[in-house]
Amino acid sequence: MSELPKFNNQSLLDQALTHRSYVNEHPEIAEDNERLEFLGDAVLGFLIGDFLYKNYPDMSEAQLTRMRSALVEEKQLATLARELKLGSKMRLGQGAIKDGARDNPSLLCDTFEAMIGAYYLDSNITSVRAYVKRLFTPVVKSIALPQVDENPKHLIDPKNRFQQWSLDKFGKNPEYVIVKESGPDHAKEFTAEVRVKGKVYGSGIGRRKQDAEKNAAENALKNLKVDG
Repeated sequence: MSELPKFNNQSLLDQALTHRSYVNEHPEIAEDNERLEFLGDAVLGFLIGDFLYKNYPDMSEAQLTRMRSALVEEKQLATLARELKLGSKMRLGQGAIKDGARDNPSLLCDTFEAMIGAYYLDSNITSVRAYVKRLFTPVVKSIALPQVDENPKHLIDPKNRFQQWSLDKFGKNPEYVIVKESGPDHAKEFTAEVRVKGKVYGSGIGRRKQDAEKNAAENALKNLKVDG
């Protein structure tokens, strides 16, 4: 069974488990987990990329990109968070608890990333690398073989595919803009637009900003009828 890593500084783990809805109801708490989530997202992306690069030398760049995306997507991280029982450990406001936030995939994913960020600050990159490897190796093995045989045209993330189109067409990178936020803190919904030279090419909605941007890129590719 998967377990949380051992923390030297319990306050870091406590912060990683603290959602903003809890801070709103407990003003004595200094900070929620959003900054740790930002850090954990970056650390996790690097370590997963490092792991795949070193352990799958026969995979192409496209296959590695697709694998990394599959491993760090909301659904997968929420699954790992459930295995670690993070839902029952999260510090949430009463309103969020009543609305079922303990099993909310977006919140579970965010808390998992915050925990990784906290563990990095509590220990070092070597310890986090070992923990990530132990946690993700079974997941990688379960999806590695299908990825190898998949049509390469479908292996590249929609944001990367749209970026390639934009660079080929205009020599410029696309710009992603969050144009709308709705819903309560524990169930936010974001709307993103992807633009090139000021023109909107697609829009998308997601529970995380990253997902909204990815969906916007996918919508843009669909609107352009770009084969991929």
